[in-house]
Amino acid sequence: MLVNGFLENSAARRPDKVALICGPDRLTYRDLNAAADRLAAALVRRGTARHDRVIIFMDNSVEAVIALFGILKAGCAFIIVHAAMKARKLNYIIKDSGASALIAHSDKAGVVDAALIGCDGVRNLIWVPGDIQPTDPKYLESALCLSWAALLNKSESKLAERQSRNIDQDIAAIIYTSGSTGEPKGVVSAHCNMVAAVRSITTYLENIEEDVILNALPLSFDYGLYQVLMAVAFGGTVVLERSFSFPYKIMETLQRERVTGFPIVPTMIAMLLQMEDLSIFDLSSLRYISNTAAALPVAHIKKMQALFPQVKIFSMYGLTECKRVSYLPPEYLNTKPGSVGIPIPNEEVFIVDESGREVGTKEIGELVVRGANVMRGYWNAPQATEKVFRAGSRFGEVLLYTGDLFRRDEEGFLYFVARKDDMIKCRGERISPREIENIICELDGVAEAAVIGVPDEFLGNAIQAYVVKRKNAKITENDVIKFCSKNLEPFMVPKSVTFLEAFTKTPSGKIDKKQLRC
Repeated sequence: MLVNGFLENSAARRPDKVALICGPDRLTYRDLNAAADRLAAALVRRGTARHDRVIIFMDNSVEAVIALFGILKAGCAFIIVHAAMKARKLNYIIKDSGASALIAHSDKAGVVDAALIGCDGVRNLIWVPGDIQPTDPKYLESALCLSWAALLNKSESKLAERQSRNIDQDIAAIIYTSGSTGEPKGVVSAHCNMVAAVRSITTYLENIEEDVILNALPLSFDYGLYQVLMAVAFGGTVVLERSFSFPYKIMETLQRERVTGFPIVPTMIAMLLQMEDLSIFDLSSLRYISNTAAALPVAHIKKMQALFPQVKIFSMYGLTECKRVSYLPPEYLNTKPGSVGIPIPNEEVFIVDESGREVGTKEIGELVVRGANVMRGYWNAPQATEKVFRAGSRFGEVLLYTGDLFRRDEEGFLYFVARKDDMIKCRGERISPREIENIICELDGVAEAAVIGVPDEFLGNAIQAYVVKRKNAKITENDVIKFCSKNLEPFMVPKSVTFLEAFTKTPSGKIDKKQLRC
């Protein structure tokens, strides 16, 4: 089974059913499948080869969904990057992935211009909708600029059928996450990994064709991406929102579209809990709410239960490297509110000490995951892959060492304790402090910088920066935040900045972040 097979099967079974709602646009399964076929054929005709990587640089939109399925139908792998990504990181991802094509909204032309410097491997640029061209022609000699609207008006679908001979062991996607070294790491997902994850998650959520999922999460975030894949897999409908910036409009959409499934993150929950009166909305169709990215505070769980007494609330834990690890069955929310639950179907987990020995009940150790949902490794990063994706005791199996510390109770329920590294979860995104520190240190007048996450009711963790100035430097907190805003995605910008005379250092000369947390 291939990921694009989800769409093809649903289109064959329910061609006239609405598959995707986005603003005023409503696409049936027939429409979505046909558009993906035309894009696939256009990619093939213009030299995109099987196994090529194609980057999607767009806001949540109909075109982004068509693009991911069209890329798969062409026998390629898609890479969806955050719509607010800066040129610096996009340039790195283009080079690291060796992408041969890029599909972007036209209003991102300036970022793309800067990002394509030194990226000679990009042969095709597809602009959506294609009514403007980028301002800088420096790359036009090696890359062909194409219009999305013009491409999809042509019927070339049979070309893609001749090229796409993929099997489920082939790469479907590379999902870039922040790495502990400061550079993004590309998690390689084969078709079989993604299919396994989708089937497992939709099993415990008990999804059916009548389900309508509202997704306000970015498609570059695997939690948001999988809402589309899941809905298409079981033949449901996905309502795609650009963001959760306007909660009241989201609630109106929940009511109007009779939404049954609502995936959220703690930031969104905090915003919901601040809304004055949710009782004005008819949410009787809502069957479940799911949460991942960061654990829900127990107080928030209780408030959510009071607000939505008829709704099943699924508290979950996962990593991009395996998509999902565990879920807490809703009936255990009151008795085990601090738990992240049990392993998802068709998966096994265990907790080990530093020697690899499995620890006993209530003992703390590193969580290890075993299953078809464990991804292939990190793109172009063999050393990082060997550290995290290790051979198991059974022939040919690969285990995922999560780097997260857990314990288990007598009934087998899992409890998250802490992360082994200092990665920050903010607004549902996994963020590398090193990446932010590197940017801050580029600001004139900064001698050293350190970044940590601090608990925040709305963000899960807020980003706190500490800076030591160079002698006689006059930079302010506002200077640092403005510089970060210019060079980083919004969710990576520090909430506050504290200036210190000097950092406490460890014996090895590293900044002692434990002291900063005291």
